[in-house]
Amino acid sequence: MRELTPIDYQHDGVTMHGLLALPDGPGPHPAIMVMYSALGMDDLVRNRTREFADMGYVALATDIYGDQDDPFFTLQGNPQLLRDRVLAGYHVLCHMSEVDKNRIAAIGYCFGGQCVLELARSGADVRAVVSFHGLLKTGLPARPGAVKAGILVLTGALDPYAPLSDVAIFQQEMIDAKADWHLTVYGNGKHAFTERDIMERADPSKVQMDGLAYDPLLDKLSWSQALAFIDALISKP
Repeated sequence: MRELTPIDYQHDGVTMHGLLALPDGPGPHPAIMVMYSALGMDDLVRNRTREFADMGYVALATDIYGDQDDPFFTLQGNPQLLRDRVLAGYHVLCHMSEVDKNRIAAIGYCFGGQCVLELARSGADVRAVVSFHGLLKTGLPARPGAVKAGILVLTGALDPYAPLSDVAIFQQEMIDAKADWHLTVYGNGKHAFTERDIMERADPSKVQMDGLAYDPLLDKLSWSQALAFIDALISKP
């Protein structure tokens, strides 16, 4: 199993604890950020980070929480802080000697899906972002012409955290921003359809349990779609 190396970095006085996986060879290599769900660093993110390194990417599982108390709600209440913290991880990748900074992508799950969309909205020079069952709302909508990344959103029609009303607002935001965006709505998909252990990890006092469900078909479909999308954009000159 490919090694994951802890990598700490700072943002706004808070230490972030990321995990780095390097591919074989000297590089420079394409790179990818992998961003975790609201539940924090987990096996899904660790395994995806290793898989991307096996594919030839410098892969960084970024941290968004650090050592803060109740960080999810703090970040949700401060859109600029959230975006800046996402960018902190992006800048770590950009400054690695092993990385081709012109060939960076990002994927994220749930809250991490929201985070990679904020990365794209910021105008960062990334090739592709993929949101798996991510939150679609934002306090800082994309400005026309600002989005450089190709965007792929993979969401479920039965997801209470990204209802179809939010999907419609997101679509209009992307149209107004003149972004290169793509969206797949899985008809039977609930929130966290890629998270095998979501029912064991979720706190019933904090989430809508009937809106959560792992779906092995959608897990496989979404992963294949994401890889094809990233490969197509990363391989462009």
